[in-house]
Amino acid sequence: MIATHSPNQRPLRLFISAAEPSADRHGATLIRAMRELCSEAQFVGVAGPKMVEAGCERIFDMSGQAGMLLGALKVAGRASKMLTTADACLRSAPFDACVVIDSPTLHLPLMKRAKAAGVPTLFYIAPQMWAWGTYRIHKLRDQVSAVAAILPFEEAFFRGHGIDATFVGHPLAEQIKAETADQHAIDVMRRSGKPMIAILPGSRTHVVEEVLPGQLEVVAAIARELPGAAFGISVASPRIGKIIDALVTRAGLAGRVIPQPHRELIRAADLTIVASGTTTLEVAFHEKPMIVMYNASPVFYHLVGRWMLHTKYLSLPNILAGKQIVPEFMPYYRSTEPIIQTAMSLLQHADERKEMSRALAEVVAPLRKGSAAKRTAELLLSIAKPAH
Repeated sequence: MIATHSPNQRPLRLFISAAEPSADRHGATLIRAMRELCSEAQFVGVAGPKMVEAGCERIFDMSGQAGMLLGALKVAGRASKMLTTADACLRSAPFDACVVIDSPTLHLPLMKRAKAAGVPTLFYIAPQMWAWGTYRIHKLRDQVSAVAAILPFEEAFFRGHGIDATFVGHPLAEQIKAETADQHAIDVMRRSGKPMIAILPGSRTHVVEEVLPGQLEVVAAIARELPGAAFGISVASPRIGKIIDALVTRAGLAGRVIPQPHRELIRAADLTIVASGTTTLEVAFHEKPMIVMYNASPVFYHLVGRWMLHTKYLSLPNILAGKQIVPEFMPYYRSTEPIIQTAMSLLQHADERKEMSRALAEVVAPLRKGSAAKRTAELLLSIAKPAH
């Protein structure tokens, strides 16, 4: 049923901010879900192309710019400009609510500005403060009106710290459910070689530069042991593609590692070698066996990172399971030899891959429930405060 904000008021006016491609996709879905609840709702803010296509008025574009760890420093200047622009927008016109999506490094300061402007704020895709950065939780508590959590245990965690949080489901679940894969492309990949190995190096420049060289070392070893194997690689953007081409050529694997469409590649794979991040959950939703890799600076990790981390496991499938169900080599590794051995064992033992697929299906089952976008839209509507 479509609702209206109030027959006696102007249309609901909402500020929204998403800083990278995945958040842009989730923001676009949220905008459409909100329009089903409140057909005249207006969205203005920091938006990527998909949000603009969904009807958001863009004041700034940060999509593709957000970083993690040291990579965040590379976009500090642009982030500062974004915050100045957003602050001016929030103060220049009345907004009923603000929703920020992921990227806490950028969005905690933005929420502070929204609060100063008297605008209630919803954080969608909650900061992973249960894993790292717990010392910042007072900032979230002081600035946020509500949190839309996408992992089941997050609701209790945030509520335990005095924050109004609601588990809404995972947006990837409905995104994957709505996708239509090209079965012909999947079949072609599967016929290209056996086994089929998917390489998923990520969508951020610094992550690709840090992780892909190690992934290619693993691939080169597999190619020597299994000459009939096929290797596909996901290329997130033309900019990332240039980096990948250079690294693949440097590794001597040009012609062996072939760019392939992302979702079809995952579905075709017998094994995925994936950079740590949300993509590990995407692979988990497809119930595909994986090895997770990340190669941060050892110096940075020992000086800073290890004091911030609060979880035994670092990859999302293992965190959700509370045990290791997929091999993870992170936050860094000194040699790829153990990774190569693990990959060969999985490729040579179908029963191990089958058991991993079963465990992944069990882990993601709670995340498939309901519609994250619809539930988040309902939360956003519930916190909206008419501004005059």
